[in-house]
Amino acid sequence: MIPDNILSTLAIQSDSRLVMVVIDGIGGLPVRGKTELESARTPNLDRLASKSICGLIDPISYGITPGSGPSHLALFGYNPFQYEIGRGVMEALGIGLTLTKDDLTARGNFSTMDEKGIIIDRRAGRISTEENKKLCQILQNEIKEIEGVRVSIYPGKEHRFVIVFQGEGLRDELTDADPQKDGMTVKWSEPLSSEARGTAEMVNHYLKMAAEILRPFFPANSILLRGFSKVPDIPSMSERFKLRPAAIATYPMYRGLARLVGMEILDTGETLKEEVGTLQREFNHYDFFYLHFKKPDMAGEDGNFKLKVKAIEEIDRFIPSILKLKPDVLVVTGDHSTPTLLKGHSWHPNPLLLYSQYIRPDGIKRFTERHCQKGQLGRFPALDVIPLMLAHGLKLKKFGA
Repeated sequence: MIPDNILSTLAIQSDSRLVMVVIDGIGGLPVRGKTELESARTPNLDRLASKSICGLIDPISYGITPGSGPSHLALFGYNPFQYEIGRGVMEALGIGLTLTKDDLTARGNFSTMDEKGIIIDRRAGRISTEENKKLCQILQNEIKEIEGVRVSIYPGKEHRFVIVFQGEGLRDELTDADPQKDGMTVKWSEPLSSEARGTAEMVNHYLKMAAEILRPFFPANSILLRGFSKVPDIPSMSERFKLRPAAIATYPMYRGLARLVGMEILDTGETLKEEVGTLQREFNHYDFFYLHFKKPDMAGEDGNFKLKVKAIEEIDRFIPSILKLKPDVLVVTGDHSTPTLLKGHSWHPNPLLLYSQYIRPDGIKRFTERHCQKGQLGRFPALDVIPLMLAHGLKLKKFGA
């Protein structure tokens, strides 16, 4: 891995355009002998892979199962061990909120709790976005302030929302108030430092009040909070890599992370067609594009093998439209693996292809995990993706005499 200070000194501006396509949760594990990617019909990705150089990337390190935040940071060229960003901040930035140093944010889920205090569905049956908006408004009307701290709640998609606690002295050294799995008892937030004890007590007080208010609204009769965080100090991609970067993503967390590293967040629709249309419309205005597709990860977390295959096949149909723009460098990869076998993120490496005129193509036949592991890039850290893209876009000068 190239040290940050060295890479920044090597980066130069050029007219080349780079596109990073992130297929969320793309990696899988074999079910009846094949992974989801191996089972999918992907003629366009396969054709592109045969003209590219390929490999496998580890989002964080060997054996480490990454969250979406750290894995995306690595793809964007930021060491996730150095720059730790909570999901709350990413979600808040993703929906356009302006945060101050006094704000404590968290990502929230509406959830279903039984009469014994067991969380039986962490997503409350994936309630509709409209129902989410209604419930957030109820909570906002009922709890505007708690223990002298102002509380604001903002609806997201389906069961998700963002909550912001505003007040002096709030700390983010808190455990998640989320059991992370169905069938577990309610989990309260705990302080990770003595200074955070008061903040944890305030958060738990809010959770109890919210559950009482939501009692009549089954299945969304409770809430879970995780990713408590405050705004970190992080340099922009423009500063580090001399890029004019833009992000095309529909989900708030990914938009938030992109905004945090200085990307322009482009208005786009909810469908793959609309996202690619945004890329086409804005292609001449920026020199780096992050294009995010969420559906495979959602299917993986639901354990739905066929749906993940279908989601991958849908993405494949838009590859020709991206290639028609003639990007100087095109990377297709994932932020992490989400095998349906595990119903969650995993530590397994992700396939990656890099297409440019300055390569010696591998000539592999398919874009799959097993084919990509035979590519000339081998297995390498996700942190090295940005330097590779910059190099193939002629955006790095020579190191040394």
